[in-house]
Amino acid sequence: MKQLASLLALSFMGLTTLQAQTANPQQYKYDFTVAKDGTGDYKYIQDAIDAMRVYPLAPITLYIKNGVYNEKIELPATNTDVTFIGESVDKTIIVFNDYSGRGRLTTFTSYTAKICGNRFRAENITFSNTAGPVGQAVALHVEADNAMFINCRFLGNQDTIFTGGETSRQLFVNCYIEGTTDFIFGPATVVFQGCEIHSKTNSFVTAASTTHGKKFGYVFLDCKLTADDSVKKVFLGRPWRANAKTVYLRCTMGNHIVPEGWNNWSNPANEQTTFYAEYRNSGPGAGIANRAKWSHQLTDKEAANYTLNTIFNNEGSALPVNTKWYQERGTRAFQWPAK
Repeated sequence: MKQLASLLALSFMGLTTLQAQTANPQQYKYDFTVAKDGTGDYKYIQDAIDAMRVYPLAPITLYIKNGVYNEKIELPATNTDVTFIGESVDKTIIVFNDYSGRGRLTTFTSYTAKICGNRFRAENITFSNTAGPVGQAVALHVEADNAMFINCRFLGNQDTIFTGGETSRQLFVNCYIEGTTDFIFGPATVVFQGCEIHSKTNSFVTAASTTHGKKFGYVFLDCKLTADDSVKKVFLGRPWRANAKTVYLRCTMGNHIVPEGWNNWSNPANEQTTFYAEYRNSGPGAGIANRAKWSHQLTDKEAANYTLNTIFNNEGSALPVNTKWYQERGTRAFQWPAK
């Protein structure tokens, strides 16, 4: 009987704790400010992340004041519904210099920022890896589903952005992304809308590894492909894995894009499984006369399916998700929280 009483007491304590954690959402903090000059709640971004309630009862916003934040950060999968808002994209900078081969680091641990919490949003922030041309060195490693990056910059060389998460959907709007080799790579379904994609060497822009059976991989809508003056030979993509999918629609392509456009990564078998396509692109690099024979030019009817609603319509998701997730939180002007 004493053992039973003890077990009941422990159970009651557990229920009480559970109720305390899920009730009274007002007891938790939902707005945080990071500032290098000490005028915020924290001086370091990771300290603010560590202070956030996991699986919050309301969305959390982290305001980041201008400054160079030299730190390696991670937003775990338990930190969902978080928004980072920088004061200005050119002056709010998160930077680190890890790279694959540095000690035990690999491509997937070389990141400056790793984002795993679903329904993440970032605005007006620069994510940078300053390791230089030393091999794989990731600026952003994002595995979150329903992740949005608005007016952000991504600076690096090889492997600047890793879009992880086989069932994740991600959206980049009005962003600047630069790199050398395969500087956008991974398995997620991702739309780049109105972005500038800047090549720094003769190499490859994308290396998708789209999950088998998914309708969409990388989709570039109304983007601008630019390059350093010395760059003359860049491919639109090559397949990191079989079944890679990459499509460019209504993009402006500089003369650094090679006439064939696409590369099979020295494996002709990839030509049978990839889906590489274009639609009404323009610019000196957009000519289709000498494109790889195994690539495609979309018809008007096919191109009509490349809308955010269609691409993100529960595509590949393991979760029942609102298909309008990218419209939920809208856009808002930068404003500091009241003291």
